Amino acid sequence: MKLKLIVLLSFITTIGYAQKDITVTGKVIDAEESFPLEYATISFFNKSENKVTTGGITDINGKFKIVVPSGTYDVKIEYLSYTTKTYSDTLLDKNLDLGTVGLSLNLEALDAVEIVAERTTVEIKLDKKIYNVGKDLTVRGGTVSDVLDNVPSVAVDVEGNVSLRGQDNVRILINGKPSGLVGLNSTDALRQLPAESIEKVEVITSPSARYDAEGTAGILNIILRRSKLQGLNGAITTNAGYNPSAGISGNINYRTGDLNIFNTTGYNYREVPGNAYTKTTYKSSLSSLEETREFDRVRKGFNTNFGVEWYINDSASLTTSIFYRDNNNESNTTNKLIQFDSNNNITSVGTRFDPEIEDDKTIQYAANFTKNFKTSGHKLTLDFQYEDSNEDENSLVAVDGLTSEKVATLEDQTRILLQGDYVLPIGENAQFELGYRANYNNQSTDYEVQLLDESTNEFLIDINLSNLLNYKEYVNAVYTQYGSKHGKFSYLLGLRLENTQITIDQPTSGDFNKKNYTGLFPTVNLNYELSDNESLTLGYSRRLRRPRSWFINPFPSRSSVTSIFQGNPDLDPSYSGTFDLGYLNRFGKITLNTSAYYQHATDVFNFVSFDTGETVEINGETVPVVQRTPINLSSEDRYGFEFTLSYRPNRKFNTSANFNFFKSKSEGVDPNGVDLGNENTSWFARLSTKYTLPANIEWQVRMNYRGPSEDAQNKREGMFSTNMAFSKDLFKEKASIAFNISDLFNSRKRIMDTNTNTFISTNEFQWRERSFNLSFTYRFNQKKKRERSGRGNGDDLDFEG
Repeated sequence: MKLKLIVLLSFITTIGYAQKDITVTGKVIDAEESFPLEYATISFFNKSENKVTTGGITDINGKFKIVVPSGTYDVKIEYLSYTTKTYSDTLLDKNLDLGTVGLSLNLEALDAVEIVAERTTVEIKLDKKIYNVGKDLTVRGGTVSDVLDNVPSVAVDVEGNVSLRGQDNVRILINGKPSGLVGLNSTDALRQLPAESIEKVEVITSPSARYDAEGTAGILNIILRRSKLQGLNGAITTNAGYNPSAGISGNINYRTGDLNIFNTTGYNYREVPGNAYTKTTYKSSLSSLEETREFDRVRKGFNTNFGVEWYINDSASLTTSIFYRDNNNESNTTNKLIQFDSNNNITSVGTRFDPEIEDDKTIQYAANFTKNFKTSGHKLTLDFQYEDSNEDENSLVAVDGLTSEKVATLEDQTRILLQGDYVLPIGENAQFELGYRANYNNQSTDYEVQLLDESTNEFLIDINLSNLLNYKEYVNAVYTQYGSKHGKFSYLLGLRLENTQITIDQPTSGDFNKKNYTGLFPTVNLNYELSDNESLTLGYSRRLRRPRSWFINPFPSRSSVTSIFQGNPDLDPSYSGTFDLGYLNRFGKITLNTSAYYQHATDVFNFVSFDTGETVEINGETVPVVQRTPINLSSEDRYGFEFTLSYRPNRKFNTSANFNFFKSKSEGVDPNGVDLGNENTSWFARLSTKYTLPANIEWQVRMNYRGPSEDAQNKREGMFSTNMAFSKDLFKEKASIAFNISDLFNSRKRIMDTNTNTFISTNEFQWRERSFNLSFTYRFNQKKKRERSGRGNGDDLDFEG
């Protein structure tokens, strides 16, 4: 009887045990880059039953929560192209948290195949947003400028100037550092670099202390493609289009043993026709001047970046690289000037032809040493970078068919960068960092104007217009920052000390000026996770804007005989403090990312136009000369709000919308004492939609609208543009062909009215007319990865600067 009772109790206990439900949780990430893996599979194999009892998949954050009947299992965690992780003979008799599980790429299974992102995804970190540039059809065969114009919060105007949330003082970095890829003229340089060279763009509106304090709008950090997989892999892209353009670019990586060799090379040819129209009416005489300009430009650019990464041992590596860029540009500008009297009768007609040849070369040497210590995240990095850039512009100006003026601008710049960063993890959830950076910039600008002496038919140097400027800018900085995470709350606090020494030397005039200023730049970045898919961020940073060399050069440079630009050597740096409140929410197939910000700046730069009181004669008619110059305004307050909404209901369709609204209020007076206090409200919106048509043809359309804006002197109309593209994969996704149309409706034009005390002006400018482009890409040992759709969510503590 006693034996029967024991057996009965054992049976009841066994039944109860078998019916008990156990909850298993965890998170699956990429072991090397630490981003979450969505749709990773977790399976529970019951050996006694010889079958998989249950299982599940990870969510967009890489997390899983699976209910399993109690028992003993082999737990397998799998993800396509990654090595499977197995927990053998695991007894599940109570709830189990597997923690963070890191999976590594299975290189043997991949057969040294590179994984390339299919679509653009967003990764949110404490101090930045990272846009992984994926399969964006509208930039195929395009340039870096085209890529930036498709990044939320970023806008590129008709002249190629980059702005961030409506503000143009943006610091552009390449791989986290100032680079010769940007060159002396960042606008032209960004238009020369191929879009295929970019892996991702970091938008940093609240920079941590690791970054330079330069850039009141924030920082755009462009990360170039580079593979670390074993074996040989790469891709090559060719393109051709109209207005006539052609190009070829490629990237290649070869890793064997302890060496990784990489190279990115590209050449492009573009014809860029444009046009401009200006009508100026002078209030004193009611006479007017019409100026029509036509631009015929040819852009030819070659660039290559070659590097070797040496893995000295398991914890140290040395990377060296050399970058070379050679751009040759031709620009033929035809100005037609028509003078009207007060009754609108034509009194004179003149033409001005300005052919310009530009030769732009840059060479850059870089070295990086990285030492990783035993503790994960504990490392020391040292960087050295040297570059030499020169840009030569030569033009012959012909007035009414007679060559009357020779203009040459010779610029040379050398830059040296020294940097050291030390990162020390403290416990599991804290990190301390300190570093030093030095930037030494030497630039000379030799501007020479020769005018025709009609009596001798010889060209003589005009000493009133020609000048030489030697500009030096030395910046030394030290920083420290500390970050930690406590439950759902994380923070990153930093302080940067920068000293700037500027020397302005003009041998032609004998002027010599020095400026020396030191500033403290605190940064605060806070994050609170409301849930796994929802978080709040708050950031504060103090920044500055230094005047560039051409801002302070007092010698005039002329775009036409009636309009001159003159720098202001008395310009002081502008300082700003910015608060940024962000909100992120992922619900279902929709992602919402918003932020509101406020910025107060002092000594803000503002470009003003005014009548100089001087005149020139055009065909016997006297025409006033208008000057444009930068000045320091007393202050500016900016308010703004932005949101990005993404929706992807299925694999065939996805769409995203980005909206930015900003308002500014400034105070100050121009050199003539005219009040320039002003309030300006503007906005821009972007909508991008992608859909897979029959036969797996992908169609994408991107629409941009920049709202109207107004300041004390200028009123700009809104501007709308549309890009459209089609693409199809070939040869089992080893190749792709794409056709895109830039500015479909030929509507990307800046239209602006200027109203001063002495004149009223209407201006219309179109940098580039509508263009078409056909591109073909072939990949060897590369495949696209479609499964990695939830890359990064901001849940992890990440203090990377």
